[in-house]
Amino acid sequence: MLVLSALLLAGCASKTPRHNDQDRQTPLTKAAPSHVSQAWSMFTENAASHYGVDERLINAIISVESGGDPDVVSRSNAVGLMQIKASTAGREVYRAQGRHGQPSTRELRDPAKNIDIGTAYIRLLQQRMLAGIRDPETLRYATIVSYANGAGALLRTFSRDRERAIAMINDMSPDEFRRHVQTRHPAAQAPRYLWKVNTVYRTI
Repeated sequence: MLVLSALLLAGCASKTPRHNDQDRQTPLTKAAPSHVSQAWSMFTENAASHYGVDERLINAIISVESGGDPDVVSRSNAVGLMQIKASTAGREVYRAQGRHGQPSTRELRDPAKNIDIGTAYIRLLQQRMLAGIRDPETLRYATIVSYANGAGALLRTFSRDRERAIAMINDMSPDEFRRHVQTRHPAAQAPRYLWKVNTVYRTI
């Protein structure tokens, strides 16, 4: 366990982690993943239950995206624990909830609201763009990659037709899907992001 923790925390930044849409080199920062999950468990449990999303996945994304620091803001203005961009994921969640506009930076700095919006976005990914992926492990992989780089970018590596892309994904094993991301995803950091989040997921 100590070796795994050392591996995960290798290269940790002492400064606020910063990334943009093309280069998401989000290091694990500050607290160990288990401490991060404990710190925010009240909010992640509520959000997971409300939206029907795997709580371990929420915690893994928080650990990788922000290291549990609710005040992190990236160069591309992704904010808070789950590093949400108000103009993209935030706006999509608002629209799905029948609300106008997008969340404010102040709202996204609020841990409870940030986790709620981030979890709602995961639910949107899984129930809309990624709907139809049958294998739970493959769906988790696809969700992780889509959270960082968008579902459209992922699906287009299979086909421009969503239904055909989903069918092609369903013909793969989870390992085959993971290797596809490694070799075919246009975002160079997508495979590493998938590895980091999935590694944390398995440890908490």
